Amino acid sequence: MILRLAFASLLARSLTVGMTILAIALSVALFLGVEKVRTGARASFADTISDTDLIVGARSGSVQLLLYSVFRIGNATNNVTWKSYRDIAARPEVAWIVPISLGDSHRQFRVMGTTAEFFVRYKYRGGRSLAFAQGRGLDDLYDAVVGADVAATLGYSVGDPIVVAHGLASFSEHADQPFRVAGVLAKTGTPVDRTVIVGLEAIEAIHVDWKSGAKIPGQTTPVEAIRQMDLTPTAITAAMVGVRSRLQVFQLQRWINQYPEEPLLAVLPGLALQELWQIVGVAETALVGVSAMVVITALIGMMAMIFASLNERRREMAIFRAMGARPATILGLFVLEAALMAAIGAMLGAALLYAALAVAQPWIDAAFGLWLPLEPPGVREVLVLLGVVGAATLVSLLPALRAYRLSLADGMMVKI
Repeated sequence: MILRLAFASLLARSLTVGMTILAIALSVALFLGVEKVRTGARASFADTISDTDLIVGARSGSVQLLLYSVFRIGNATNNVTWKSYRDIAARPEVAWIVPISLGDSHRQFRVMGTTAEFFVRYKYRGGRSLAFAQGRGLDDLYDAVVGADVAATLGYSVGDPIVVAHGLASFSEHADQPFRVAGVLAKTGTPVDRTVIVGLEAIEAIHVDWKSGAKIPGQTTPVEAIRQMDLTPTAITAAMVGVRSRLQVFQLQRWINQYPEEPLLAVLPGLALQELWQIVGVAETALVGVSAMVVITALIGMMAMIFASLNERRREMAIFRAMGARPATILGLFVLEAALMAAIGAMLGAALLYAALAVAQPWIDAAFGLWLPLEPPGVREVLVLLGVVGAATLVSLLPALRAYRLSLADGMMVKI
């Protein structure tokens, strides 16, 4: 009976009730959307590199090593000598190892030197492999493979020339040894999209006539002669390592960290990512807090709407009292109306979020590399929706108690 009365009362005030429900729906959609983006960003962050057991570089901090080797942010404090790299590769625990050489750039995009095995071993988003949108991998010394963002920003396609600049912010270019785009990678949503990939030997080749970061004046070695040289590098920036058994990861990590020839650091990507996420977690918490305040504001607006309607509804309450309704029934009616508005608003907000997600998901993935899966509401989301209904019930108690007292005071005194 009281449920039917609550629905009828809400329908009688459809305009104000509808606007209140819409405000709650939008605030809930915003809160759940922020939660989706937060969890999606964390998952995408963690999925930047997968199936790699260790990242090895010069001894520094684990986050710094992760940033420059995986995310192409910052620079290495030192390099790893080729002898050390070969010693690590020769360890019985190592199943595969891929070298990485950084330091040069191309029109604000990082250039990375590596081997063809990088395209096989690099995994992202839970084990997905790199795929080519155009062309092929590194077959020639001066072949280059560009990421999706590089190709889109600079308008590159297979066969286009590329001139690599020396360093990250330098006007010196290796113009005497241009590269050719051999392939364009499909979009991954990882730093690979913003990377120009060349062969490890190519990095050595373009620095043949350079010494101490500067070109040797008057010295230009012909390309044909460079191709005949031994272009084995003397040092690399970092290396990605896969082990034969997960049980051997810590054993190999300990050996690398105690390597006597030079100070090295081996980190587990997952642990380093967690450490990095803790650093940026303050912004995440602030964002959740702002969206929670929006929900609270909508609920306060609902309470204000109920308060504003009290004087208009005193006649209605007097009629209910004349028909035998107890003051507690009046209180329950107001609380039930608020719970219904919140429940309808919460469900509508969730529906709006999933509808928007279904439309925008491909665009978000393509533009930002952020994968937001369309999954049924999880326990956390259900608890949020129930929390909104519970909070609405609590904030409605103040106007409900006011209505209760008015109904007690009015009794049959209000003329009908």
